[in-house]
Amino acid sequence: MRIGAAGVGSVGRSDFSWIFLLLAAAVLTVAGCSRGELFRQYEYEEEIYLALDGSATVYVNTSVAALDALRGAPFDTSPNARIDRNEVRAWFTSAAARVVRTPSLSRRSNRRFVHVRLEIADVAQLSMAAPFAWSSYRFAKDGDLFDYLQTVGAAAGKDVGEVGWKGQELVAFRLHMPSEIVYHNAGPENKKRGNILVWEQSLADRLRGEPVRMEARIESTSILSRTLLLFFATFVAVAITFGLIIWWVLRRPRAGASAG
Repeated sequence: MRIGAAGVGSVGRSDFSWIFLLLAAAVLTVAGCSRGELFRQYEYEEEIYLALDGSATVYVNTSVAALDALRGAPFDTSPNARIDRNEVRAWFTSAAARVVRTPSLSRRSNRRFVHVRLEIADVAQLSMAAPFAWSSYRFAKDGDLFDYLQTVGAAAGKDVGEVGWKGQELVAFRLHMPSEIVYHNAGPENKKRGNILVWEQSLADRLRGEPVRMEARIESTSILSRTLLLFFATFVAVAITFGLIIWWVLRRPRAGASAG
């Protein structure tokens, strides 16, 4: 931007070019996000980070209203209700699931949301915990692969009254797999960043108990192990190459020695 003789800011052609590029980038970013999850209203989300030994870290992000309606939780759904974090922790804690930090709270669309992180020793036993009892879980080795199967069944069906739902709210189940996925039934558009699978359902269907079947088969070698192995192999190859170069340089006859 240049200042004219009259002291009024004037914009040159190059300035317009930069402004146009910035606007174009912003439009593309918003368009890309709108095709993704920026404007999608998730009312209930379960996210599982699975390990090959069957242990898992589970995140639950949900409105209090959805937690009550879907899982039969006893919390107050009014927008101004005081949510006791310790009561949320106690409700999620069981022999099969351990809450590892104090749940956090947020607000959206005039509804209270809770965010919980849990550690699971054996994902196959997760259905023993009341918040996850609507699902059956299976994770076992079959030959050279591991099979994961989760079926989400009926919701609690608790009446929570009018809480402001508009009909476009979604429920999502996400799986972060520890190794390469060789088969899944999430659909090609629901495989994210290589090892993440997503199953979505409208909140209305979930309230009606429409089942969700989540199935995946993965390799028995973890992505981390494979990455470390590749790094080690690359390091060894580089070391051998440097060693051969040094050996070749030392073996070359010196100019003075050949002249003598």
